[in-house]
Amino acid sequence: MKVIRNRIIPFGCRYGAINLFGVLFVKKGMEVTPEVANHEKIHTAQLRELLFIPFYVIYVLEWLWHLARHRGDSYRAYRDISFEREAYDHASDLGYLARRRYLAQWRRSL
Repeated sequence: MKVIRNRIIPFGCRYGAINLFGVLFVKKGMEVTPEVANHEKIHTAQLRELLFIPFYVIYVLEWLWHLARHRGDSYRAYRDISFEREAYDHASDLGYLARRRYLAQWRRSL
């Protein structure tokens, strides 16, 4: 995964990294730990499965749905997006991608 360090992307101060089309944009000064890298690699797998553009459409629609559910709490809406739930749940499991199932973001772990 290509990593680009910069001062602009991601916008705002709450997030330190964002994966855009398989390229990781990281704010200067943020450490890319193995867990952060794995989180973003999970997003890359999701992006590829959904052929990139549908991923972003579904991501935004889910965020809007959860934003309404959580009455404007954007952080809770973000954390409830299926793509984010999967990435956060498995970020510390560095072997997860090797056994990840197709469309795992919509499957429940047993």
